Amino acid sequence: MKILAFSDLHMARNRAAAIVEASAGANLVIGAGDYCNMRQGLGDAMAMLAGMSAPMVLVPGNAESASELAAAAPDGVTVLHGDGCEIDGVRLFGLGCAVPETPFGHWSCDMSEDAAAGMLARCDGADLLVLHSPPKGIADRTSAGLSLGSTAIRDAIARIGPELALCGHIHESWGARGRIGDCEVVNLGPTPNWFEIG
Repeated sequence: MKILAFSDLHMARNRAAAIVEASAGANLVIGAGDYCNMRQGLGDAMAMLAGMSAPMVLVPGNAESASELAAAAPDGVTVLHGDGCEIDGVRLFGLGCAVPETPFGHWSCDMSEDAAAGMLARCDGADLLVLHSPPKGIADRTSAGLSLGSTAIRDAIARIGPELALCGHIHESWGARGRIGDCEVVNLGPTPNWFEIG
């Protein structure tokens, strides 16, 4: 399966257009959260991504809630948050929001490590994890060098052992990669990223 994946679009029209154009060559499109800004403009962001023929799987970021994303997503799009699905034999499990909590205030959709661990415990197997937040210590560094990833996500990756874990959230780590066991972890960013799986 040829997968096109991105994160942190934040309503960038030119970047959305590049993703839509690239999607013609994809069997699956994955979005790892933050399509709008501070809970505003989600409908417009979804409209920017219209016109893709490949199946699409999205998780919410901290800029939109799971319920807001489910309501705004186009027909046929799968929204995952604490649950999974299977597409053409590839098992996916998704978890959105910022983990751990951010200092951004009331607009940010955040989860505690304990809440995230509880939702991730529902996953008893997956080939691909779609996450908004990165795991602690991988693809999670700010420009000041702070590691802001999630220990719950790191522990879940180690337990589940997927082939691939895709994330975003920490903008300064867009494009960063690492491994947890046999799993490749990639912080995507708002550009077309290509993966083969299955």
